[in-house]
Amino acid sequence: MMPVPPAAATACLIEARGLTKRFGGIIAVNALEFAVHPGELVGLIGPNGSGKTTTINMLTGHSKPASGEIYVRGRRADGLAASAFAALHVGRTFQITQLFSRMSVLENMLVPGLARPHSTRSAVTHAARQHLEFLGLAALEKLQAKNLSGGQQKLLELGRALMLDPDILFLDEPFAGVNPFLRDEIIVLVQKLHAQGRTFVIVDHDIQALQRLVLRLAVMSRGQKIADGPVAEVRENQEVLRAYAGI
Repeated sequence: MMPVPPAAATACLIEARGLTKRFGGIIAVNALEFAVHPGELVGLIGPNGSGKTTTINMLTGHSKPASGEIYVRGRRADGLAASAFAALHVGRTFQITQLFSRMSVLENMLVPGLARPHSTRSAVTHAARQHLEFLGLAALEKLQAKNLSGGQQKLLELGRALMLDPDILFLDEPFAGVNPFLRDEIIVLVQKLHAQGRTFVIVDHDIQALQRLVLRLAVMSRGQKIADGPVAEVRENQEVLRAYAGI
């Protein structure tokens, strides 16, 4: 049986305590403390190799930490599989989209939906079409995923994540390789989903786009969190400036 979590953890939607990940002799994430509360929209930034994606991988069950603890709504979750995190309504997208390239847009949406217990094809198809309409992809439901543009593939991956009805969504580089028009569309969609009550943690190198979305920025460098707070405050943080300057 998992131990009873600290009282502070129960106030968070998801929380990392002392989270550490090693790859051989390299410490990718070092004793990370990170908490996200319901309704937040958080940007997670840092130079290349700072540990951002590794952190997301651990917080969504795609990678197991070497040490430390993860809590989801106060429940101890480190060591659980990605499917168990999904069942706890923790969703994510990937920097490199994980679509079924030869399947249609609609079929890609059905896969996660039909994986949920007690799902029926008619109900899942209805939900999938609703999400595709919301994402502006309804007219493309019969198109193979490989024929979508890079931005459309990002939207489809977001749609697949929504099929699992997540309370918190981790988006890994949602603006990478996306044209300015679709970038703006993604921003608006995230804002709408946030207004509906979903919580977000967004990793991206497009700091200008993030600043349009988030009120809080957390910054990582060399596996450690070096700043976490309001956007304006973090932008002026000297340690953050040094990390981006490579000093």
